[in-house]
Amino acid sequence: MIEFFTNAYKDVSTFALVLEAIAFVFGIASVYFAKHQNILVYPTGLIATAITVYLLYVAGFFGDMIMNFYYSVMSVYGWYKWSQKTPAGTELPISRTNSRQKIMGVGMFVLTIFVILGVYKFFGDEIKTENYIDIFTSGIFFTAMWFMALKKIENWTLWIIGDIISIPLYAHRGLGMLSLQFLIFTILAVQAYLAWRKILKQSRINQYA
Repeated sequence: MIEFFTNAYKDVSTFALVLEAIAFVFGIASVYFAKHQNILVYPTGLIATAITVYLLYVAGFFGDMIMNFYYSVMSVYGWYKWSQKTPAGTELPISRTNSRQKIMGVGMFVLTIFVILGVYKFFGDEIKTENYIDIFTSGIFFTAMWFMALKKIENWTLWIIGDIISIPLYAHRGLGMLSLQFLIFTILAVQAYLAWRKILKQSRINQYA
C-alpha cells in the first residue's frame, strides 16, 4: 500500500509534489466547509482547483483540466450566490431541485460531455477507456457544482456518484494522493448529504409548525 503512494511520485519534482499536497488539503477543507454551509467552501475550493488545473495540464489530462477550470469559474458564481440574501434578509436556504432545474441539470450533463469530447479532439489526443470515464464524471461534477451553487441537496448525490467512480480511476492512473482524496470526498459527501437532509426536514417542520 505504501509503495502504491510512493512509486508514482519517484520522478515527480518537489515543486509538483508540494502543489498536489496543497491542493489535497484545500480540497478536503472545501468539502468540509460545504457540509457546514460555510462560504469558505469557495475560496478554499478556488485554491485547490487552480492548482489542480495546472497539475492536470502538465499531466496531459485535459478533460479533468477543463473540469477543474470550470470549478474555478463556478466557485466565483457560487461565492456570489451564497453571499446574497433572500428578500427576507436570510441566507440562501437548502432546497430540492424543481422540474425545470432537473431538466437543466440533464442538459448541462449532456452538453459537458460534448464539450469535453471537443477538447480532446482539439488537442488531437486519443480517447482511451479511462478518458471516457473521465468525460462521464466531468458531466456529473459540472452539474453537481451548479446544484451546489444553488444549495440544492441533489448536489451531494451527484458528488457521491462521481467520487466513487473517481477513486479507482485515479488509482489506475497512479495518482495515489488524488485517489485517496476522492475516497475522503466520498465519506464527507455522504456525511454532508445526511446533514443537509436533516436541515431540510427541520426547515419544513418549522414552516408548517
